[in-house]
Amino acid sequence: MKVVDISDLRSHTGEEVTVRGWLRRKRSSGKIQFLFLRDGSGFVQAIAERSSVSDGVFQNANNLKMESSVVVKGVVKTEERAPGGVELLVTDIEVVQIPEKDFPINKPDHSIDFLMDNRHLWLRTQRQTHILKIRHEIIKAVREFYNDRDFVLVDTPIFTGSIGESAGNTFEIDYFDYGKAYLAQTGQLYLEAAAMALGKVYNLGPTFRAEKSKTRRHLIEFWMNEAEVAYYKHEDNIKLQEDLVSYVVQKTLERAGDNLLAIGRDIGKLKKIEAPFPRMTYDEAVRLLQKKGFTIAWGDDIGADEETAVASEFDKPVVVEKYPKMMKAFYMQPDPERPEVVFCDDMLAPEGYGEIIGASERIYERELLIERIKEYGLDVSSYDWYLELRDYGTVPHSGFGMGIERVVAWIAGLEHIREAIPFARTLYRIHP
Repeated sequence: MKVVDISDLRSHTGEEVTVRGWLRRKRSSGKIQFLFLRDGSGFVQAIAERSSVSDGVFQNANNLKMESSVVVKGVVKTEERAPGGVELLVTDIEVVQIPEKDFPINKPDHSIDFLMDNRHLWLRTQRQTHILKIRHEIIKAVREFYNDRDFVLVDTPIFTGSIGESAGNTFEIDYFDYGKAYLAQTGQLYLEAAAMALGKVYNLGPTFRAEKSKTRRHLIEFWMNEAEVAYYKHEDNIKLQEDLVSYVVQKTLERAGDNLLAIGRDIGKLKKIEAPFPRMTYDEAVRLLQKKGFTIAWGDDIGADEETAVASEFDKPVVVEKYPKMMKAFYMQPDPERPEVVFCDDMLAPEGYGEIIGASERIYERELLIERIKEYGLDVSSYDWYLELRDYGTVPHSGFGMGIERVVAWIAGLEHIREAIPFARTLYRIHP
């Protein structure tokens, strides 16, 4: 008998099929067992009637506990009120395993610490399944966006001898006889090298920040998409970011709209996300925040609360550009008309989700880059290879990094970023 995924049952209406999966929950009316099954592709209600199956099959259904693994045969019946629009009328049940213990996640009011301690099992619940599928579609759309525009994927190192952002939030490791190495904060420096060879490049992989932050926006290990393009200036860079985010949102709506609705996301807000996006300078953002009652002066950082206040003025992401150079990383190109600010931008998502992209035009003059490295108290010799990129055919170039979990949290409407990644690494949490 044909094995069918639950997600494909509707195309087999009237047929007898086999479903392989797990029991999510069940209820009984005495003569009928209602089995709610999952198989990773979706969920379906299977109905075992005492009058329609053998005593052995009905007893198998009666014996099942939550998360029992089963192979169920049955006839697919149209039922528009059911998830997926179908039900399965059971003809046979093969029990693979019935757990000896009760499944620990069995009520709606478990504490978040309990759920995170049992993350390996929490993933099986309906909401978490929907979130992981949304994440999958987001990452799929990111890759498609670049591939359709002839970017080349470049996998950048996880171990690095060069600090890409700030020395204060790096994970140090002893690297054999070499000395200290670091878990990558960014793959940007390596992408710059690749862009000088391939023109348009991107990566997608894990990055690490040793920040002792316990906010709903921070992870210790997170996935980042970065892009770098030779000959791109500041304006080119912003347009690329806007096009990427618009594409990802619309493709996720198209392919994971049902998943978004299933977790209660207001997709009407997401339908408005199309380029171009509103834009303001850092100066304008500071003035706006001052009018809103924030105690902030020029040169102060725009923190999470301030980001939320700025973004609340818009129903699309807002691009805040040209920050003071003293606030930003050493490699950012100063504005020649105003050297105290750099050609950079942060893209802030609406609805309180904050920064999803950080970007800049890169310094391409060797001497200016050396000057900036020294200003940051970094070892110039550690950047010999990076400086050498400026010795042979240096050109203006720009790029950005987009935090995947930040984007997932925003698109899915999650309250906390820890649900946006399969296994979250946060302060004081390394297991499971």
